[in-house]
Parts: sequence; C-alpha cells; structure tokens
Amino acid sequence: MNIFSHGTRAALVTGLMLAALPAAAQITVTDLRGREVTITEPAQHVLLGFYYEDFLAVTGAGAVDRIAALSRGPWADWRPEQWAAYTAAFPSLAQLPDVGDTEASTFSVEAAIAVQPDLVLLAGWQYDSLGQSIQQFDAAGIPVVVLDYNAQTLEAHLASTRVLGAVMGQTERAEELAAFYEEMMADTRARVEAAGPIDTTVYVELAQKGPDEIGNTYGRGMWAGVIEQLGGHNIAAGQIENWGPLSPEYTLAAQPDVILLAGSEWRNRPAAVLLGWGADPSLANERMAAYLTRPGWETLPAAQEGQVYGIYHGGARTLSDFAYFRFVAKILHPEAFADVDPAAELTAYYARWMPVQPQGLFVTQLQQ
Repeated sequence: MNIFSHGTRAALVTGLMLAALPAAAQITVTDLRGREVTITEPAQHVLLGFYYEDFLAVTGAGAVDRIAALSRGPWADWRPEQWAAYTAAFPSLAQLPDVGDTEASTFSVEAAIAVQPDLVLLAGWQYDSLGQSIQQFDAAGIPVVVLDYNAQTLEAHLASTRVLGAVMGQTERAEELAAFYEEMMADTRARVEAAGPIDTTVYVELAQKGPDEIGNTYGRGMWAGVIEQLGGHNIAAGQIENWGPLSPEYTLAAQPDVILLAGSEWRNRPAAVLLGWGADPSLANERMAAYLTRPGWETLPAAQEGQVYGIYHGGARTLSDFAYFRFVAKILHPEAFADVDPAAELTAYYARWMPVQPQGLFVTQLQQ
C-alpha cells in the first residue's frame, strides 16, 4: 500500500525538484565608495542616476529596456542635443519616469522607490548629495551601487566599468572596455613621457557666457586635471581652487601659449561656443573667433600662433574621454601624436561600443 496520497506525492516531488535547482548566483561588488553590495542576479530594472552613455556602452544590446527610471535633468538639460539623439533612436527613454536631480535638489527618493527598481546606480556626487536619504533605499530593500568616473583617475574609470559590468551581467564586455580604455591611456602616457617635459602654458575657459563675460576656468580637476596629466602648465593652477573666473589682467599677463574653449549644447546662450551633438562647425568657429576680440587677446601667443581650440565639455569623465585626452595631448605634443586622429578615434569608439553615432563637432581648431 502506498502511504503517500496523490497530493503528498506531488508536494514531495516538487520539493525534490526545487532542492535540485541551483541557488541563484549572488553578485557581490565593492562600489566606488568602498561599499560592499550584493544582488541576487544581474539587474533588469535599473534606476539610472548618471553615466548614461557608460551604462549603454557596458550593458550593450537591450540596455535601454533595462532602465526603469532616470534622473533625467543631467542628461536632458545638461546635454540636450545628446539627449535628442538618443531619444530619436530610443523613443522609450523619453517616457521613463523622472525621479529628479540632486543638483537641483529635486531628487525624490520616494519617487525612485515607487518605480520598484531592482538596483539604483548613482554617481559618487549624487550619492554624496543624498546623504542620509540613501537609508530609505536600504529600508526598502533596494541595493544602491555607486560609480565614479568623475574622479578622473585610471583606477576609478576601470573600477567603475568592472562594477557596472558585474551588476549588469556583462563582465566580459566590461573587461573588454576596461582593457581598451587602459590601452589607450597607456599609449597616451607613453607618448607624453617619450616627448619629454614642455613649458607650454594653457588657459581653459568654459565658453558658455560669450566673450563679454569671463567664464569659469579650472584650478584642478576637470580640464585642469587633463592638462596637468599631459604635462601642460595650467595658468589657473594656484589661482583658482576648483573652478571660477580668472581676472582678465592675470590672463593677459600669463601670456598663454594655448587657449582651450570648452563648449557644449547650451540653449538660450546666444554667445556660447556650441560644441557636441548637432553642433555646426561654421557657427562654432564664429563663436570661438569672437573671443579674440577681447581687449588684448589678439596679442596673446595662442592667438598669434593659431593655438586656439574648442573641446566638448561633455567629453570629460566618461569612457570616451580617452579621445579628448589625446586631443589635448596632440596640442601639447604635436610631434609625438602626429599619427593620432582623436576625432576619428572617437567615431571608432562609438561604432564599436555605442548604439548611436556621434553627429556634430566635438574637437576643433579655430580657423582664422
């Protein structure tokens, strides 16, 4: 006589089957704030705070479908033409919930929790800004992982890429990207070291306000960090702590050999140098030339020698920033980088890793 009823036998068989199934493979990472975070499987429903292009590059095909919500402002407002390019290719991006922006103090943790993400990806500066509010994600059982390409170090770039690959289940792709980035930066460093020390002085300005008002420059970090790593001498070093305007008199007295104007996709800025996605080369050149009408600028060595350049402000602090490093490196060490075409390298990067192609103007030299 069979002592098991049909229901008992079914329950036993089901239990045995479940016991035979492998346990979900946990993924544990140490993020860019030194926090150990564990998730049970690659994330499929992500709240994406920043590093939008890096997320797409590392995650690969189907990346957009794995975004549950965005902190939209830093993308749509800071880089509107880039946002337009991606939403044209992926209209669903524009329909995603927007949880607000930490920079504008509109970020809502409650709205973020409401979309029930299985992972929150934040930039270091977003995580720092949210402070104790992060505990609300912990209480809701939603893991938070911090990335930090803003640190502008090789180590942080590589670590951010590998962490992102791990949590998205794309470790091989992330490793390829990390290896590629490391190789490009190593080549840049080797060329700079082989070229030897230089005494080239550089003035960089955020060309948002036009020539009638002095824009911010950088004492350290951002473009200052790029110039320093490449052996140039930033005239704002020791004069500006992080960012802010230099006095016109100081700039004239410093007699910079190179002027670097950082442009972007700003709207409602009638005199700004517009660079980046959708930028028109002739308009960019016209706006750059206007800066040389400032009192005394036409006599600066940079103006006299034709060493006035434009660079896309959105190009720093991302996996594609190797191309912008190489653009500045070629300015400072022209012979060592004679065979390097940074614009072509940027295009090749997008063709290999990104779902859209960069249409616009990202690096340029003033044509007079």
